[in-house]
Amino acid sequence: MKERNKTLGEFIIENQNAFQYSSGELSRIINSIRLAAKVVNYKVNKAGLVDIIGAAGEQNIQGEDQQKLDVYANEVFIQTLINREIVCGIASEENDEFITVAGSDKSHNNKYVVLMDPLDGSSNIDVNVSLGTIFSVYRRVTPIGSPVTMEDFLQPGVNQVAAGYVIYGTSTMLVYTTGHGVNGFTLNPAIGTFYLSHPNMQFSMDGHIYSINEGNYVHFPQGVKNYIKYCQTEEEDRPYTSRYIGSLVSDIHRNMIKGGIYIYPTSSKAPKGKLRLLYECNPMAFIVEQAGGKASDGFGSIMEIIPTELHQRVPFFCGSYNMVEKAEEFMENAKLSKY
Repeated sequence: MKERNKTLGEFIIENQNAFQYSSGELSRIINSIRLAAKVVNYKVNKAGLVDIIGAAGEQNIQGEDQQKLDVYANEVFIQTLINREIVCGIASEENDEFITVAGSDKSHNNKYVVLMDPLDGSSNIDVNVSLGTIFSVYRRVTPIGSPVTMEDFLQPGVNQVAAGYVIYGTSTMLVYTTGHGVNGFTLNPAIGTFYLSHPNMQFSMDGHIYSINEGNYVHFPQGVKNYIKYCQTEEEDRPYTSRYIGSLVSDIHRNMIKGGIYIYPTSSKAPKGKLRLLYECNPMAFIVEQAGGKASDGFGSIMEIIPTELHQRVPFFCGSYNMVEKAEEFMENAKLSKY
């Protein structure tokens, strides 16, 4: 008889002792995210039936139009984390400032902060393309018992203790790491339980997919243009296949399973890049590297960047290790050719 797959709850309990600070809070944070993801998944799947699609009429801190489902997902994740009294601070891509969380006894004794993009790919809501949630967990650096400060959030990605994403697609999956590999759990909607479906997820060292918005080609730096031409050249195992969804979670999830590279570079339209270091790049970089891949800003490690702003943007290259290395080589050569 085939053994039943572990549930996410069972997996968390079994692996709790592998976590450096095994006091239960991290497990409770993952459980809270699991609960919020199920609520958001329910709304995502009803998006064509109820008045939840379309613009909410406001813009977020990045000047992007907020979608109704953006606002809803943001509220669900924030309230779920606050209600469980397990974090001392929350920062969201949708909020201008971070949120300080005090316990019901007005103490500030919790140890972790969560940073998140509550609904990645929301520009695709109206056309029924897969969406995602991205989250990142850090241990606070300010003294326990005091309110959190900006210092607790502006930590380099190497300090992450957990990161993950939820993908709301043909099936809903929660994928996360606590620094001991990457595991994926698929939601059984009939009973509302996540089951371990993708244990020990790994990037292949090489891949045959490159994911980039080639419509912006004319605006890209020369190193990226040269790498795209390399991907398109009929030589050795190339040309590669171009696949770009425009939803970060979906693109990286596919490339982790199939093998490939995702690139969102700087451009003349976005000179600092478009993706957010704290809410998108750092958590994805942690996941990618725990799965044997590589994450870079084109020249060096994403997770070693010291953040200076809550909503800081950076260029992002991540995926199969050898593909990212090759892209970095083209970036460096183009930089050197300027001098």
